[in-house]
Order: sequence, then structure tokens, then C-alpha cells
Amino acid sequence: MSDLLITPDQLADAMLSSTPPVVLDVRWQLGDPDGRLHYRDGHVPGAVFVDLDAELAAAPSPEQGRHPLPDVGDLQAAARRWGIDDGVPVVVYDDIGNLASARAWWLLRWGGVVDVRLLDGGLGAWRAAGFRVSQGDTEPRSGTVTLTPGQLPTVAIDEIETLDADLLDARAAERYRGEVEPIDPRAGHIPGAISVPTAANISVDGTFLPASQLRERFAALGIREGDSPVVYCGSGVNAAHEIAALHIAGLAGTLFAGSWSQWSSDPQRSVATGEG
Repeated sequence: MSDLLITPDQLADAMLSSTPPVVLDVRWQLGDPDGRLHYRDGHVPGAVFVDLDAELAAAPSPEQGRHPLPDVGDLQAAARRWGIDDGVPVVVYDDIGNLASARAWWLLRWGGVVDVRLLDGGLGAWRAAGFRVSQGDTEPRSGTVTLTPGQLPTVAIDEIETLDADLLDARAAERYRGEVEPIDPRAGHIPGAISVPTAANISVDGTFLPASQLRERFAALGIREGDSPVVYCGSGVNAAHEIAALHIAGLAGTLFAGSWSQWSSDPQRSVATGEG
């Protein structure tokens, strides 16, 4: 396993160690407001529910997008509510192949938490391994972690058109092409972006593809060691998953947090449709 992933067996062992990880359940899907209810129905024992909309993002706006980066003070307060201390490992997961929980992984790493891992395969892998789940809510003690922003790179919307880097669109291909747009103001993609749907970085069981396969996938797009492509999606959630896949492959990635929701809300920004 990479230093970014943890298996259910490894997590079960870690939970019995002298320094068990803080486990975060980031149950969220676009169009499904019932993440907390799903969490209460069954979660990894001891896992704390994280509200992606309220705790992993600032308030939405056309100017900043649907999931702007939170203020670091707000993120730190949330991380302390979850029970995180400095130097304590953190494991995050969801039930959709880490497409949502990668946002928590990225934000905590951005804030300086060094040891943050994704439970490979998420809740489904935990259940498939035969481990029990708990119901209801976990009430953690308060943590003492201190966050320092900027430990992972980002770009702002005004930097996009002058990038000296590849621009990857992590959304589904039909959204990239502009055939459908379920939520944002305009359909299509940022001119010059390459379609790299992040859902293709995981297997049918929700686990990430092996590092070698991920390297081959990105190499076929011209992305190799030393590159740091900029990644966006609808609102900066799935883009974090693409960056995780790049890291597993031994590559780097930079987040455009405003993503398509910010870009498409500005009528002065150009939009492309189709394959290129």
C-alpha cells in the first residue's frame, strides 16, 4: 500500500494500537442530503461524521463556487471537534470509493496534518472484510490540532488562463463534453482542459487501481514525473480524488478549488464543448 492508503485489516490493527487514528466518515453525494442518516445506519466503530458542505467548505457563492476552501480557522475548529491532535494519524472514508472523503484527505494535508490516509474501498471494503459496524453517533473528545494552510498547492481562477501546466477535468466525460449539466450554470469545460474522469481511477469494488496502472493512465495523457497538472471538477471535491490518484502514481497535482462551479458562473469566462 502507498503512504496514502490503508486497508481494512491495517485499520483494524491500528485501532488497537497505543496511538489509534481518528477515523472520519465523510458520507456525501451530490443530490443526496442524507449523509448523516446513512452514517447513523452503519459506520466504522468510533468514526466521527463529517459534514462536507458545512465543515469542509465555506459558504457557496457564484463568485467562489459551490465548495470554496474553508477558512483555516474554521477548518481547525472542525478538526478539533473531530478529536484530532497534532501528530495523531487520521483515516477518512466514505461509501463511494473515496470520491467524497478525498476532500477531507486533501484539506487536512493542505492544513499540515502529515499522516492522513484513505480507507481503500471505503465502508464497502470494511464490511466485505467482515468487520462490524456501529450505529448512531460517535461523540469524540475535543482535539488540540493546529493547522497551517498552504501545505498543498492551489491555483486561483485568474491563474487558469496563463497556466504552464496541463489542466485536468475530473468530472464524468458527458459533463466535460457539455452533453449534460445537472447543477452548474453552463455546460462544457474550461478551454484546453483534458478529460480525465476520476471514477476511472478506481476498480469496481471502489479500491484504487494499482500505482503502476495509474502511472500508465496518466502517462498516456502526457503526464509524467516532475509534472504538476492542475485539477478541477464540479466544485473541488472529486478533483481531490484525482489528486490522490496522482499521488498514488508517484505524481503531483494542484487543486483549482473553485472548479467548474466558479468558472461557469462567470459569463466572461470562455467555455468549450465536445471532445476538445
